[in-house]
Amino acid sequence: MLCFGTVLHIRPRILDVVAHGSGENADRLADMTAGNSLQHKRVRKSPGERRQEILDAAVRLISERGYNGTSVQDVADAVGVTKQGVLRYFPSKDNLLAAVYHENYNTFGSVEDFMASGLPGSVPDDFRLPAYLRFLVHCNSTRPMLVQLFSILQVESFNPAHPLHDEFANRRDSIWQYYSTYNWNLPSEFTSFEEIRPTLRHALEIMDGVQLRWLRGPAIDLCDEWADLEPAIFPSPIWDGYR
Repeated sequence: MLCFGTVLHIRPRILDVVAHGSGENADRLADMTAGNSLQHKRVRKSPGERRQEILDAAVRLISERGYNGTSVQDVADAVGVTKQGVLRYFPSKDNLLAAVYHENYNTFGSVEDFMASGLPGSVPDDFRLPAYLRFLVHCNSTRPMLVQLFSILQVESFNPAHPLHDEFANRRDSIWQYYSTYNWNLPSEFTSFEEIRPTLRHALEIMDGVQLRWLRGPAIDLCDEWADLEPAIFPSPIWDGYR
Protein backbone atom coordinates (compact mmCIF):
# COMPACT_ATOMS: atom_id res chain seq x y z
CA MET A 1 0.00 0.00 0.00
CA LEU A 2 1.32 3.42 -0.86
CA CYS A 3 1.78 5.86 1.98
CA PHE A 4 1.74 9.62 1.68
CA GLY A 5 2.52 12.15 4.33
CA THR A 6 3.81 15.60 5.13
CA VAL A 7 7.60 15.79 5.16
CA LEU A 8 8.72 17.03 8.56
CA HIS A 9 11.76 19.26 8.80
CA ILE A 10 13.94 16.72 10.62
CA ARG A 11 16.97 16.57 8.35
CA PRO A 12 19.06 19.10 10.35
CA ARG A 13 18.23 17.19 13.53
CA ILE A 14 19.18 13.87 11.94
CA LEU A 15 22.49 15.30 10.76
CA ASP A 16 23.13 16.60 14.24
CA VAL A 17 22.47 13.17 15.72
CA VAL A 18 24.77 11.49 13.22
CA ALA A 19 27.52 14.02 13.90
CA HIS A 20 27.56 13.13 17.61
CA GLY A 21 27.80 9.43 16.70
CA SER A 22 26.92 8.02 20.15
CA GLY A 23 24.76 4.95 20.76
CA GLU A 24 22.26 7.18 22.55
CA ASN A 25 22.03 9.45 19.55
CA ALA A 26 21.64 6.44 17.24
CA ASP A 27 18.69 5.39 19.36
CA ARG A 28 17.26 8.88 19.06
CA LEU A 29 17.66 8.67 15.28
CA ALA A 30 15.77 5.38 15.18
CA ASP A 31 13.00 6.82 17.34
CA MET A 32 12.71 9.92 15.15
CA THR A 33 12.54 7.81 11.97
CA ALA A 34 9.89 5.55 13.44
CA GLY A 35 7.92 8.54 14.67
CA ASN A 36 8.03 10.12 11.25
CA SER A 37 6.74 6.93 9.57
CA LEU A 38 3.79 6.80 11.96
CA GLN A 39 2.76 10.25 10.80
CA HIS A 40 2.42 9.09 7.19
CA LYS A 41 -1.17 9.10 6.03
CA ARG A 42 -2.44 5.80 4.63
CA VAL A 43 -4.62 5.75 1.54
CA ARG A 44 -7.47 3.39 2.34
CA LYS A 45 -9.60 1.77 -0.32
CA SER A 46 -13.35 1.43 -0.01
CA PRO A 47 -14.70 -2.03 0.86
CA GLY A 48 -16.01 -2.38 -2.68
CA GLU A 49 -12.63 -1.50 -4.21
CA ARG A 50 -10.77 -3.87 -1.90
CA ARG A 51 -13.20 -6.71 -2.57
CA GLN A 52 -12.80 -6.31 -6.33
CA GLU A 53 -9.02 -6.14 -5.96
CA ILE A 54 -9.11 -9.47 -4.12
CA LEU A 55 -11.32 -11.01 -6.81
CA ASP A 56 -9.03 -9.78 -9.59
CA ALA A 57 -5.99 -11.27 -7.86
CA ALA A 58 -7.80 -14.57 -7.32
CA VAL A 59 -8.81 -14.74 -10.99
CA ARG A 60 -5.21 -14.21 -12.08
CA LEU A 61 -3.70 -16.70 -9.63
CA ILE A 62 -6.27 -19.46 -10.15
CA SER A 63 -6.03 -19.11 -13.93
CA GLU A 64 -2.24 -19.55 -13.61
CA ARG A 65 -1.98 -22.17 -10.84
CA GLY A 66 -5.41 -23.74 -10.55
CA TYR A 67 -7.66 -23.75 -7.50
CA ASN A 68 -5.66 -26.44 -5.71
CA GLY A 69 -2.42 -24.56 -6.31
CA THR A 70 -3.69 -21.26 -4.91
CA SER A 71 -4.10 -20.46 -1.22
CA VAL A 72 -5.88 -17.62 0.52
CA GLN A 73 -2.44 -16.46 1.68
CA ASP A 74 -1.30 -16.31 -1.96
CA VAL A 75 -4.22 -14.02 -2.77
CA ALA A 76 -3.51 -11.89 0.30
CA ASP A 77 0.15 -11.53 -0.68
CA ALA A 78 -0.81 -10.50 -4.21
CA VAL A 79 -3.09 -7.77 -2.89
CA GLY A 80 -0.80 -6.67 -0.07
CA VAL A 81 -3.12 -7.49 2.82
CA THR A 82 -3.17 -10.13 5.53
CA LYS A 83 -4.91 -13.47 5.19
CA GLN A 84 -7.52 -12.20 7.64
CA GLY A 85 -7.97 -9.19 5.40
CA VAL A 86 -9.11 -11.50 2.60
CA LEU A 87 -11.28 -13.58 4.94
CA ARG A 88 -13.13 -10.44 6.01
CA TYR A 89 -14.68 -10.36 2.55
CA PHE A 90 -14.72 -14.09 1.77
CA PRO A 91 -15.04 -16.32 4.85
CA SER A 92 -13.34 -19.28 3.16
CA LYS A 93 -11.39 -20.27 0.07
CA ASP A 94 -14.52 -21.95 -1.29
CA ASN A 95 -16.50 -18.73 -0.88
CA LEU A 96 -13.79 -16.87 -2.75
CA LEU A 97 -13.84 -19.40 -5.58
CA ALA A 98 -17.63 -19.22 -5.86
CA ALA A 99 -17.46 -15.43 -6.13
CA VAL A 100 -14.70 -15.64 -8.74
CA TYR A 101 -16.77 -18.00 -10.85
CA HIS A 102 -20.22 -16.47 -10.47
CA GLU A 103 -19.29 -12.78 -10.40
CA ASN A 104 -16.66 -12.85 -13.13
CA TYR A 105 -17.03 -15.63 -15.65
CA ASN A 106 -20.83 -15.93 -15.71
CA THR A 107 -21.68 -12.24 -15.87
CA PHE A 108 -20.30 -11.34 -19.30
CA GLY A 109 -21.61 -12.43 -22.68
CA SER A 110 -25.08 -13.33 -21.42
CA VAL A 111 -28.17 -13.54 -23.60
CA GLU A 112 -29.29 -10.27 -22.00
CA ASP A 113 -26.05 -8.63 -23.12
CA PHE A 114 -26.69 -9.88 -26.64
CA MET A 115 -30.23 -8.49 -26.62
CA ALA A 116 -28.85 -5.09 -25.61
CA SER A 117 -26.12 -5.16 -28.27
CA GLY A 118 -28.30 -4.21 -31.24
CA LEU A 119 -26.45 -6.73 -33.41
CA PRO A 120 -28.20 -8.61 -36.23
CA GLY A 121 -30.24 -11.45 -34.79
CA SER A 122 -30.61 -9.81 -31.37
CA VAL A 123 -34.09 -8.31 -31.80
CA PRO A 124 -37.14 -10.04 -30.26
CA ASP A 125 -38.88 -10.80 -33.56
CA ASP A 126 -35.70 -12.27 -35.09
CA PHE A 127 -33.77 -13.78 -32.19
CA ARG A 128 -31.12 -16.14 -33.60
CA LEU A 129 -29.20 -18.75 -31.65
CA PRO A 130 -26.17 -18.91 -34.02
CA ALA A 131 -25.88 -15.11 -33.85
CA TYR A 132 -25.84 -15.26 -30.06
CA LEU A 133 -23.12 -17.92 -30.03
CA ARG A 134 -21.00 -15.75 -32.34
CA PHE A 135 -21.49 -12.91 -29.87
CA LEU A 136 -20.45 -15.19 -26.99
CA VAL A 137 -17.29 -16.28 -28.83
CA HIS A 138 -16.42 -12.64 -29.46
CA CYS A 139 -16.90 -11.82 -25.77
CA ASN A 140 -14.67 -14.72 -24.78
CA SER A 141 -12.00 -13.57 -27.21
CA THR A 142 -11.64 -10.38 -25.15
CA ARG A 143 -11.08 -12.16 -21.81
CA PRO A 144 -8.48 -14.91 -22.19
CA MET A 145 -7.63 -14.98 -18.49
CA LEU A 146 -11.22 -15.77 -17.52
CA VAL A 147 -11.50 -18.39 -20.26
CA GLN A 148 -8.32 -19.97 -18.92
CA LEU A 149 -9.79 -19.83 -15.40
CA PHE A 150 -12.91 -21.63 -16.63
CA SER A 151 -10.85 -24.27 -18.42
CA ILE A 152 -8.71 -24.96 -15.35
CA LEU A 153 -11.73 -25.24 -13.08
CA GLN A 154 -13.56 -27.46 -15.54
CA VAL A 155 -10.76 -30.04 -15.36
CA GLU A 156 -10.14 -29.72 -11.61
CA SER A 157 -13.85 -30.14 -10.85
CA PHE A 158 -13.74 -33.77 -12.04
CA ASN A 159 -12.70 -34.42 -8.45
CA PRO A 160 -15.89 -34.99 -6.39
CA ALA A 161 -14.29 -33.09 -3.50
CA HIS A 162 -13.87 -29.93 -5.57
CA PRO A 163 -16.21 -27.13 -4.39
CA LEU A 164 -17.50 -26.60 -7.94
CA HIS A 165 -17.90 -30.29 -8.77
CA ASP A 166 -21.70 -30.22 -8.82
CA GLU A 167 -21.75 -26.85 -10.56
CA PHE A 168 -19.78 -28.16 -13.52
CA ALA A 169 -21.46 -31.57 -13.52
CA ASN A 170 -24.80 -29.83 -13.99
CA ARG A 171 -23.53 -27.00 -16.17
CA ARG A 172 -24.86 -28.32 -19.48
CA ASP A 173 -28.36 -28.79 -18.05
CA SER A 174 -28.22 -25.35 -16.42
CA ILE A 175 -27.21 -23.72 -19.70
CA TRP A 176 -29.96 -25.55 -21.52
CA GLN A 177 -32.58 -24.40 -19.03
CA TYR A 178 -31.30 -20.84 -19.30
CA TYR A 179 -31.38 -20.76 -23.11
CA SER A 180 -34.77 -22.44 -23.26
CA THR A 181 -36.42 -19.46 -21.56
CA TYR A 182 -35.93 -17.35 -24.71
CA ASN A 183 -37.99 -17.33 -27.88
CA TRP A 184 -35.42 -18.16 -30.56
CA ASN A 185 -36.21 -17.86 -34.26
CA LEU A 186 -35.62 -21.44 -35.47
CA PRO A 187 -35.89 -23.15 -38.86
CA SER A 188 -39.28 -24.68 -39.57
CA GLU A 189 -37.73 -28.16 -39.51
CA PHE A 190 -37.66 -27.89 -35.71
CA THR A 191 -41.08 -28.07 -34.08
CA SER A 192 -39.80 -27.25 -30.59
CA PHE A 193 -36.69 -25.92 -28.91
CA GLU A 194 -36.14 -29.35 -27.35
CA GLU A 195 -35.18 -30.64 -30.80
CA ILE A 196 -32.29 -28.15 -30.86
CA ARG A 197 -30.70 -29.63 -27.76
CA PRO A 198 -28.22 -31.97 -29.53
CA THR A 199 -27.13 -29.14 -31.85
CA LEU A 200 -26.58 -26.77 -28.95
CA ARG A 201 -24.67 -29.42 -26.99
CA HIS A 202 -22.36 -30.01 -29.95
CA ALA A 203 -21.87 -26.27 -30.40
CA LEU A 204 -20.81 -25.78 -26.79
CA GLU A 205 -18.50 -28.79 -26.87
CA ILE A 206 -16.83 -27.46 -30.01
CA MET A 207 -16.56 -24.02 -28.42
CA ASP A 208 -14.76 -25.47 -25.40
CA GLY A 209 -12.30 -27.28 -27.66
CA VAL A 210 -11.60 -24.28 -29.87
CA GLN A 211 -10.99 -22.12 -26.81
CA LEU A 212 -8.40 -24.59 -25.51
CA ARG A 213 -6.64 -24.47 -28.87
CA TRP A 214 -6.77 -20.67 -28.77
CA LEU A 215 -5.31 -20.52 -25.24
CA ARG A 216 -2.49 -22.94 -25.97
CA GLY A 217 -1.16 -21.22 -29.08
CA PRO A 218 0.37 -20.58 -31.48
CA ALA A 219 -1.90 -17.62 -31.88
CA ILE A 220 -5.14 -18.00 -33.78
CA ASP A 221 -8.13 -15.69 -34.10
CA LEU A 222 -10.88 -17.24 -31.99
CA CYS A 223 -13.67 -15.54 -33.93
CA ASP A 224 -12.26 -16.59 -37.30
CA GLU A 225 -11.88 -20.16 -36.08
CA TRP A 226 -15.50 -20.21 -34.95
CA ALA A 227 -16.65 -18.75 -38.26
CA ASP A 228 -14.94 -21.64 -40.07
CA LEU A 229 -16.75 -24.19 -37.89
CA GLU A 230 -20.17 -22.57 -37.78
CA PRO A 231 -21.41 -23.94 -41.16
CA ALA A 232 -20.80 -27.48 -39.91
CA ILE A 233 -22.75 -26.81 -36.72
CA PHE A 234 -25.60 -24.93 -38.39
CA PRO A 235 -25.55 -26.32 -41.94
CA SER A 236 -27.24 -25.17 -45.12
CA PRO A 237 -29.90 -25.18 -46.31
CA ILE A 238 -31.69 -25.75 -42.99
CA TRP A 239 -30.11 -22.79 -41.20
CA ASP A 240 -30.00 -20.38 -44.13
CA GLY A 241 -31.66 -17.17 -42.99
CA TYR A 242 -31.52 -18.24 -39.33
CA ARG A 243 -27.84 -17.70 -38.51
